[in-house]
Amino acid sequence: MKFKSLFFLLLVGFSGCMVGPDFCPPEVSVYDEWLPCDNPLITCNSPPPCEWWEVFEDPTLTYLLSVAKEQNLPLQAAGMRILQARAERGIAIGEFFPQLQELIGNAERIHISKNAPNTFAGDRQYWDFISGLQASWELDFWGRFRRGIESADETLLATIADYQDVLILLLSEVASTYLTIRTFEERIGIIKQNIAIQERSLEIVEARWRAGVVTELDVQQARTLVYDTRSRLPLLENDLTTVQDALAVLLGLTPDHLICYLDEPGPIPIPAKELGVGIPAELLARRPDVRSQFHKAAAQSARIGIAVSDLLPRISINGFIGLESSTSSTKLGNGGIFNSDSITFFYGPSFAWPILNYGRLTNRVRAERALFYQTVLDYQNSVLVAYQEAEDGLSAYIYFHEQVDELDESVKASKRAAELARTQYVEGIADYTRVLETERSKLEADEQLAIANGNIALSVVALYRALGGGWECADELTTCR
Repeated sequence: MKFKSLFFLLLVGFSGCMVGPDFCPPEVSVYDEWLPCDNPLITCNSPPPCEWWEVFEDPTLTYLLSVAKEQNLPLQAAGMRILQARAERGIAIGEFFPQLQELIGNAERIHISKNAPNTFAGDRQYWDFISGLQASWELDFWGRFRRGIESADETLLATIADYQDVLILLLSEVASTYLTIRTFEERIGIIKQNIAIQERSLEIVEARWRAGVVTELDVQQARTLVYDTRSRLPLLENDLTTVQDALAVLLGLTPDHLICYLDEPGPIPIPAKELGVGIPAELLARRPDVRSQFHKAAAQSARIGIAVSDLLPRISINGFIGLESSTSSTKLGNGGIFNSDSITFFYGPSFAWPILNYGRLTNRVRAERALFYQTVLDYQNSVLVAYQEAEDGLSAYIYFHEQVDELDESVKASKRAAELARTQYVEGIADYTRVLETERSKLEADEQLAIANGNIALSVVALYRALGGGWECADELTTCR
């Protein structure tokens, strides 16, 4: 009967109920298609490319992304957090089984006071020896440990999603920084080209002044333009250095090693005009940050059950089996502990029920519920933010293309105006003030076009980051150039 009772307790412990709520996916807003789907630059019936960086057709960019994936330190730290979450899940699973299983041993010299009660007969000085195995198993009557495993499972999934989110942010940051470098390099090249043109104009003006055709005013105006244009170079070169240093950190390098990876200036990579973006409903499964919030809400839901189980009695099975013996000898000896007569054991159930806790346990349940509602709201908000970022990326890509179309015409017109102004000045039809104005307008138009082309490339990166692309195909990146 005793063993049948224990078997019954074990059976109930394994198949007992699970207190607390079962997690149900929160409702979120979903709509059918992106707002600018009717724009020819956007293809909504085509999913976004997994290897989105390939739209730039830039081997250097692809190589830098592979180096960042291998060497970036925050990404490695995020990977370590996965190992931590996996180990904590193992701890949670271990809690389901007997929590205490240990070998013990003890040898004590005991001296009992003469004034102690009931010591008028028997030994008052002796050695006591005990050795054996003790165990204690708190049974999972209320699902406390199963809820702990459930919470650990969801936390592990959230940590994996966090790693994927860090990877997406890393790839987009490396790409954005690289594109910014290329934009600065192009702007610096434009400045140098304009300086060369303006210096040739200065030589013409000085020659005409020496010939007495024009006054010194024209010479000083030409010199002012040259020096003003030259003054832009140090600022752009400083900005370029700053961005290069940022790229080195993303690659896990010191700034002096970046030259091994990015040694020569290059053009701004221009992506293909039509981009596949899929549909909004796919965004929830694709974006790791949204999935992370979902799993965090599920993990917190399980913690409510853990808190509720603290209100209920904890039932355990305890036991010990071993050897115990004593000797009245004043000398240390084993006292015959290894004899069969020294075998001792006990086993049986026990329970503990915190009936007076002055609201601590009840308020802990309330606190866990409040945290759960916070995580649900965070999840729902992350969905809205994901939609916003995707729509912003689509809008930026479209409007930057429109800006570039207008700037292309502006550059053509400003270049032609500068040529006409120089020709008319040489022929004596126009003064040098008109040359100054057209040269400044040409420089401004050239720079604005370079910036706008860089913005198109950056908007593509921002768009695919918002769409949650890249983490699925990161393993395809290789450090071989």
